[in-house]
Amino acid sequence: MAASAERGLAIDMGDAAAGSERTLRGSGVAVVLGQEAGRPAPCCPHGPTLLFVKISQGKEEGRRFYACSACRDRKDCNFFQWENEKVLEGRLSAREGVNRSCQPSLSHRQNVERFKQFGLLPLSKRKFCQECQQLLLPMEWGKHSGHQILSDLSIAHLQRPSQLLCPLKNKKTNAQYLFADRSCQFLLDLIIALGFKRVLCVGTPRLHELIRLKASREQESSVKSLLLDIDFRYSQFYTEEDFCHYNMFNHYFFGGEAAHEICRKFLHQEKGEGVILVTDPPFGGLVEPLAFSFKKLIATWREIQEEDHSSKELPIFWIFPYFFESRILEFFPSFSMMDYQVDYDNHALYKHGKTGRKQSPVRIFTNISPSMIVLPVEEGYRFCSVCQRYVSSGNQHCEICNSCTSKDGRRWKHCFLCKKCVKPSWIHCNTCNRCVLQGHTCESAKAVCFICSGAGHKRSTCPNLSVTERAGKADRNHRLKKNKKIKMDIVKRSYVKHATFSRKKIKNKKKKNKNTLAC
Repeated sequence: MAASAERGLAIDMGDAAAGSERTLRGSGVAVVLGQEAGRPAPCCPHGPTLLFVKISQGKEEGRRFYACSACRDRKDCNFFQWENEKVLEGRLSAREGVNRSCQPSLSHRQNVERFKQFGLLPLSKRKFCQECQQLLLPMEWGKHSGHQILSDLSIAHLQRPSQLLCPLKNKKTNAQYLFADRSCQFLLDLIIALGFKRVLCVGTPRLHELIRLKASREQESSVKSLLLDIDFRYSQFYTEEDFCHYNMFNHYFFGGEAAHEICRKFLHQEKGEGVILVTDPPFGGLVEPLAFSFKKLIATWREIQEEDHSSKELPIFWIFPYFFESRILEFFPSFSMMDYQVDYDNHALYKHGKTGRKQSPVRIFTNISPSMIVLPVEEGYRFCSVCQRYVSSGNQHCEICNSCTSKDGRRWKHCFLCKKCVKPSWIHCNTCNRCVLQGHTCESAKAVCFICSGAGHKRSTCPNLSVTERAGKADRNHRLKKNKKIKMDIVKRSYVKHATFSRKKIKNKKKKNKNTLAC
């Protein structure tokens, strides 16, 4: 097994749900989780890989393969291995070497010791390399002489590392779009109002630092937090009790059993009471592995629960775009979506105050009763007495649906044919038999089969697909064999012709030489 797996802890996800779950929608690549994944996965620098399979409607599954759990772009992590591939010892050794080379040069404990030394330095000697994203001790200044250096770091700088570190922009891996102060303060105020004493921050570094900042300023503040994040740079600012290097896509603790034990103890404090999980995953990540990881954290929390409280749920705030609602509800049916629009400091579009389609699509999904969550009235939210929850100002109650139906903050309209509310820009199409955007291409016009010319389905779902493909393949093979035979005949004739010509030429040359000698 790779070196990273020896230092880290790979948790089996098999018992997170009965059987297995996978994505089987249309064509693309699906992740295979649970018992169906089978043997332990090989490791890349980001921990155990995930098992994927190529799928397409109307066709058999493709060959399964392992790829990185965190990076969906091969440019970021090029690990690839077929499921049943036999890997030679040489390749395994090379892979372990690559995994070791990708690990941080300093351990978390070493970074903690460096931070203690850094804090003892006078203000004029506290420097931060913006190119290397590293706190610098005086003996290291020479190595960074040509770099852009930030000097005179105050305690306030060190308490807000998310403002000091440059956000990682890969939306499929890190996606460090950091909460705006407005949203971050709202979340903390809501957590305190609901009576929680501990917050497990999974991929929410700005919330973690705000909680710690509040605790340092107010002696009465009793809220504690633990940050789980894949960005190891935070180990420069937090102790091992405050930060765990963690991959939320495969529930992998890079610090091994010791780091996992820290998380377990945090969840088990006060017999598991007063703790909430707040997570803000990358929007480009797959919902399935995220849900499995969160279920593993829930299982860890339930270890301390008594049998008569086995039905209790770990309170969760999952912050994600509203258009993932159906996917999240597949794994967490008890969740509901709040109307509160979460905005980010370093995102060009997800900003507060915009209207129409430009509003932030990011929402809070939670298993806490909506009636208990109070949204700020000064920002335009209002309480619906019928739904018994706070909604956005544009989300009008539909008497027919008996619900406030809007998802994107705009006022939706009811379609009597679809028997539900739809977006205001949609119209009902009799051909498609549902509401769609105006000027769309009807499904019936697109769904003409190229195999049987039948309507109502595409080529990928044609019932005659396998027969046609076999016939087509046999025909192609027959043509290939015929062409190959023709080519071989041409080559053979050319060779025979060349050989005959060469023999005649040699015979004539010998005859000529013989006549010359005779003369």
